Amino acid sequence: MSSKRVEITIASTPGSAVPEANFAPVNAAYIHIPFCRRRCFYCDFPISVVGDTRRGENSGAIAEYVTHLCQEIQQTSVAGPPLETIFFGGGTPSLLAIAQLETILNTLQQKFGIAPGAEISMEMDPGTFDRTHVEGYEAAGVNRVSLGVQAFQAELLQVCGRTHQPEDIPVALDLVRQAGIKNVGIDLISGLPQQTLEQWEESLRRAIALSPTHLSVYDLIVEPGTAFARQYRPGEGPLPPEETAAQMYRLAQHLLTAAGYEHYEISNYAQPGYACRHNRVYWENRPYYGFGMGAASYVGGQRFTRPRTRQSYYDWLQEGMVVDAAVATTGNRLLDALMLGLRLADGINLTTLKQEFGDEVVALILKTLTPYEGAGWVERPQLEQVRLSDPEGFLLSNTILAALFERFSID
Repeated sequence: MSSKRVEITIASTPGSAVPEANFAPVNAAYIHIPFCRRRCFYCDFPISVVGDTRRGENSGAIAEYVTHLCQEIQQTSVAGPPLETIFFGGGTPSLLAIAQLETILNTLQQKFGIAPGAEISMEMDPGTFDRTHVEGYEAAGVNRVSLGVQAFQAELLQVCGRTHQPEDIPVALDLVRQAGIKNVGIDLISGLPQQTLEQWEESLRRAIALSPTHLSVYDLIVEPGTAFARQYRPGEGPLPPEETAAQMYRLAQHLLTAAGYEHYEISNYAQPGYACRHNRVYWENRPYYGFGMGAASYVGGQRFTRPRTRQSYYDWLQEGMVVDAAVATTGNRLLDALMLGLRLADGINLTTLKQEFGDEVVALILKTLTPYEGAGWVERPQLEQVRLSDPEGFLLSNTILAALFERFSID
């Protein structure tokens, strides 16, 4: 049975019957760079392994990919003003040659425009770049870097399948700062196999000592199909028990807020003024472009994830970037707003929800949350604001969200 086919990006059309909220301006773009030296044991992202000796300067695969990526950008319908945020994720974007990054940014500039003062973020792994590279990235426009550190212990990095060593971390941070990029963050993972609470505290303290502007602390999720999934079962050793994982979360919240970092999102902390502008687009349920293999986009009220292998992605481009309506989903905007908004320390604004969904829906939300407010997991610091408490509400967020999903899910 054939299904209706639609263009992947939909521009705003005057008089359209689709609700106006679906056509909010699109001013953010995610760029997926899928290449890695090797696959980390916890990773289920769409990536391609190139080995330890290949990078953009000497890899035909990376050069071919950049060409196709720019083709997708050029063929995409324009649905918004100039870009305010651009995020290069992966994979390992720091394997790009300087000229390749320049080509991608120039293509974005020509197609959409890049606003003055735009946040241009790049994920980088320690040990994958030198001073020449990072200076070239900065000259091309990168003004925010996220370092994939994950842990400060050699044995845990080995357990994860990471390619860098602890001594590479401060060197990488110094290279980024010497290039003139002051907004640099560190990513850490808790709940790793064999990881102790003492090791987690050491990683947090060593990260704080480096004074990054941003810290992301993610709890390990054992994803199906990964090396970890073949070796470990959630809730069983050598993974830390659930209570230890909860203690790790509480410890991060205590140490990082005491060090002056604002806990602005369930897994993210920032020095004042340094919250990631791009990631807030996701959490505030605003639209964004996604480009590249496996990248997700949310434009014109539709969510779509591109093919997850290079060849299938290239074939999709050749077919004209058309997708079955059954693949592109509209989702449930209310549940999206609740699930994403409650990740933020600010929580959700009830006035905004009333305007879109009505008073009765908001009353039902508050009724569903009442037991959790009594338990201290939900707070209402202002009449029109609801948020999860920190850290206990964040720790129990899955329980709270499950109650909301049960109340509002549509069969």
